[in-house]
Amino acid sequence: MQAMSDSPVTFSTGLPETALDPEPAEALSALAAALAHGDEDVRRAEISLVVGRWPRFLDAWAQLARLGRDPVERYAYSRVGYHRGLDRLRASGWRGSGYVRWRNPTNRGFLRAVEGLRSAAAEIAEHDEQERCALFLLQLDPDWERDVHAD
Repeated sequence: MQAMSDSPVTFSTGLPETALDPEPAEALSALAAALAHGDEDVRRAEISLVVGRWPRFLDAWAQLARLGRDPVERYAYSRVGYHRGLDRLRASGWRGSGYVRWRNPTNRGFLRAVEGLRSAAAEIAEHDEQERCALFLLQLDPDWERDVHAD
């Protein structure tokens, strides 16, 4: 009979959590300045310039989607943010499962893009996409319903 080890047993803590790297300070400042414009057309044009300069800046895509002039434009910008976000998540070690939580500010642009895609899909009656995005948000962050309006 073998003796039992005195080493502690390590249990898994559940799904891994991924946090995206922060955006460059210059990009954050440019987006803040663009969002500060009072005129919506100017704001949209300024955010478009931010996206053109930093095309991987997820919150810029999400904000551009939010200011889209119609559901199709909102859907298109959100979809770009969503796909760019998946690329950034994979580059950060995410392997298709695990948490990407709202409470981490660097994840908010991606989550806003997924929420924007969900909302725009509903507007154009693409209900299967709407449901997939709603489920994905809850898989990424089980607290999503509670936190969606936190910022």
